[in-house]
Amino acid sequence: MSRIQHTFEQLQRDRRRGLIPFITAGHPTLDSTVPLMHALVAGGADIIELGVPFSDPMADGPTIQRASEAALANGMSMRKVLAAVEAFRADDQTTPVVLMGYANPIEAMGVEAFVAAAAAVGVDGVLVVDYPPQECVAFANAARAGGIDPIFLLAPTSTEARISDVAKVGSGYIYYVSLKGVTGSAALDLDEVARRIPAIRARVGMPVGVGFGIRDAATAKAIGALADAVVIGSRIIEEIEAAGPEQAPARVTAFLQSLRDALDSIGES
Repeated sequence: MSRIQHTFEQLQRDRRRGLIPFITAGHPTLDSTVPLMHALVAGGADIIELGVPFSDPMADGPTIQRASEAALANGMSMRKVLAAVEAFRADDQTTPVVLMGYANPIEAMGVEAFVAAAAAVGVDGVLVVDYPPQECVAFANAARAGGIDPIFLLAPTSTEARISDVAKVGSGYIYYVSLKGVTGSAALDLDEVARRIPAIRARVGMPVGVGFGIRDAATAKAIGALADAVVIGSRIIEEIEAAGPEQAPARVTAFLQSLRDALDSIGES
């Protein structure tokens, strides 16, 4: 059983919602990645999404674009991202780590080499924004053969065909984009999320995490009441930038704990 599957099964047994924070590897400095990953766990993260910086992050809003640019300027690369995961695993063998990014760095490294290297350091999942599910069956199979879950995006505009394709090739969980826009947008439509999530969950047979538009404890709780997990990224990047490299881990832990408390209060009278 994969760490991701185990995590969601434990959350279901405990009747809790998952908390999946995102940070960009190499931001604000190369050396800050691993301490920030541990800070996320200290704040209550169930799964970490670790962004692989890329020069043309088409799905990301200005905050994560800015973080990617800074990380690349710092010299972050795919191999250094994998080295950070390996360093994190030295002290944490439990928390699943999902790499989130774009096809170019994987293709540049080579799919087979990437899967082998990622599996060796303890990567649990990979979400490649610009890999259409119907065109990456071979990649998904290679990832699963290496013990890595291929994770895909669904959105309010996703067709029945797209949902079917994702159900065939995806595993681990689904990342449902809660709005029509880029990361960090604020136009969260809870009614649309409430309408779509049950049908998607039934079709794909996997847990559904919802992201894009989660800004604080209140929005996390509102989404958590509808989904299996909440994904948050841009706001964490903003907290990191406001704190500076030295204070960022403590600030991230405190911020994430407020979301963890909100999620754990779902269902309380």
